[in-house]
Amino acid sequence: MAQRIGIANTSLILYLCAALVVTGAISAFPVTGWAAFVPSDVALSAPGFDREADLAQLQTYLERKVVAQRLADWGLGPQDVASRIGQLSDAQIHQTVVQLDSVQPGGDSGLGVIALLLVIAILVVVLLQLTGHRIVITK
Repeated sequence: MAQRIGIANTSLILYLCAALVVTGAISAFPVTGWAAFVPSDVALSAPGFDREADLAQLQTYLERKVVAQRLADWGLGPQDVASRIGQLSDAQIHQTVVQLDSVQPGGDSGLGVIALLLVIAILVVVLLQLTGHRIVITK
């Protein structure tokens, strides 16, 4: 009977470890990079970009003090930036504006790391309980 319980404990431990590895591997890849089927009406429709709205949004971003200073540090003045923006196509301007909208100025919140640490801590506690080990802290 004790041998069956030991085998069950070992199997459960291996299953939980494998589940943790699979969960970590799945969360390591961004969802936006996954492929999916696209309906034909969406694929065939030409993208409609509003160049003026995109240019206005891009211009307000480039007028920020931090961005302007960084561009000046790279040796790009306002005239250089304006001439380079004028050379971009509608799709390139739209893509830039979309990417600027997705930028998180303070970085990500770190919730994924916190959740992963909590899962690992819970897994360690469960494994210690299943194997019968106890942690005793003394002064």
